[in-house]
Amino acid sequence: MKKNSNLSILLKGILLENPVFVLILGTCPTLATTTTVIGALGMGLAAAAVLICSNVVISLLRKVIPDTARIPCYIVIIAGFVTLVQMFMHAYLPDMYDLLGVYLALITVNCIILGRAEMFAGKNTVGKSALDGIGMGLGFTIALLAMATVREVLGSGSFAGFDIPFMVNYKIEFFIKPPGGLLAYGLLIALVNKLTNGKAIKKKEFSCEGCPSKALCNPTLCADFKAKEDN
Repeated sequence: MKKNSNLSILLKGILLENPVFVLILGTCPTLATTTTVIGALGMGLAAAAVLICSNVVISLLRKVIPDTARIPCYIVIIAGFVTLVQMFMHAYLPDMYDLLGVYLALITVNCIILGRAEMFAGKNTVGKSALDGIGMGLGFTIALLAMATVREVLGSGSFAGFDIPFMVNYKIEFFIKPPGGLLAYGLLIALVNKLTNGKAIKKKEFSCEGCPSKALCNPTLCADFKAKEDN
């Protein structure tokens, strides 16, 4: 039973709870870095590394971090790992560092990483948090590669920088522009929903539990929103 549970945690981020195509998180880097397969792979692996490491450290410190200061603490931990990834890329992968540019630093505020810290790593053991980080990181990377493949092949007539002979003269530059990215994104979301027969998109019970803005929220507004959801 435990093995099945661990396997479920690892695999859920790939399809049924894919952070990009199901949870609709990390949209900015998804659209910004998927004009090329190489850029998408670099962003995916960088974010996955930060996600795994931050999940592990936050889980280790979950009983030490004060509940009232957990979000700032999470951001500091995440920012530390982002800085390490930046330094590594700057030293050993300068071309990738230049290609990703400001989006590498913006991993710090990537809602996938902060969201997993808040909803999973801060409440579960180190082992489970590591598996969640691996699964979600892999799902994020696969989603970026799928987006980049569609956009680069159709928009540039190439794959990973290598020209595709029969596509070079028929490329549609629309796909490497923002509107084309949004179109590809929507089509892939629809495809994932179709492949899972709608099981990937589930209506969850409305609740304020676990929300970092709970203390600032207007209870009346929450009640009104819940009533609309129920109807």
